[in-house]
Amino acid sequence: MELWNHTSLSDFILLGLFSYSTSDLFLFSLVLLASAVALLGNSLFLLLIQANRHLHTPMYFFLSQLSIMDLIVMSSVVPKMAVNLLSGSKSISRGACATQIFLVVMVTGAECFLLAVMAYDRYAAVCHPLRYPVLMNWKACSLLTVASWMVGVSDSVIDVGVVFSFPYCGSLEVDHFFCEVPALLRLSCAHTSLFEDLIYACCVVMLLLPLVVIVASYTQVLTTVIKMPSTEGKQKALTTCSSHLAVVRLYYGGAMFSYMRRASSRTPVGDRATSIFYTILTPMLNPLIYSLRNREITRALWKMLDRWGVLACLPF
Repeated sequence: MELWNHTSLSDFILLGLFSYSTSDLFLFSLVLLASAVALLGNSLFLLLIQANRHLHTPMYFFLSQLSIMDLIVMSSVVPKMAVNLLSGSKSISRGACATQIFLVVMVTGAECFLLAVMAYDRYAAVCHPLRYPVLMNWKACSLLTVASWMVGVSDSVIDVGVVFSFPYCGSLEVDHFFCEVPALLRLSCAHTSLFEDLIYACCVVMLLLPLVVIVASYTQVLTTVIKMPSTEGKQKALTTCSSHLAVVRLYYGGAMFSYMRRASSRTPVGDRATSIFYTILTPMLNPLIYSLRNREITRALWKMLDRWGVLACLPF
């Protein structure tokens, strides 16, 4: 009851992910470390792409958008989680709660379609190299990117509007570390089953439609690579696609487990586990995946360090 004495009835209470036990504080330190790595990695990735004109290509333009999405979803969740744990206050206003839902839903929806756009970009580059500058000119890239963002924005506006149209007349304790739609719907005193079914159908569509584009694109890429006479050409084509495929597997593995389950099969513990995956771990791993074995990124990094005089200070 003491917590309620310090909290407005209009606020929600985030029960959080950790308590004040020694083991939980250690795990929280790992989460903060992963968040710091994600912040540094994505920020450095954006800086490299912006600073090096050789990286001003459609592929790296889409990668920069992916980094922006990762930074948005992480920064919408982790700071509030950290503040609540360190301050001892677990409250979150309805406005802040709506903002978290809007940003997380927007990014997850937009990222689905951006990954499909990136798969089409690789298809155009490998299967139609001579027509690639025409197929993926800057106008086309911009329109595809804006369309991805708009799909996410539309989805998030609908979700926020409907979720906060339901009455919340019982406990306002959200069994989660941030405001997520399923966690809030459990608190509503109205019947939300129809909306939950609509969310499920929407998630299936938003995941499967881009996945069809991705599978079709890479089927064509694989067919083209097999027909290439040059071993070097095959290796180069596969290298440019392998990183994106790794990110697709990472994202869709977590997304399908998280969103393609009906409300009856979801549990608060399972929701928290999958949420950690796509709000912290995926943003941390994405820049690492695209940096590994990527000579263009490696050259751009060493060039920037040399320009800043960092290499001169190293002992080797």
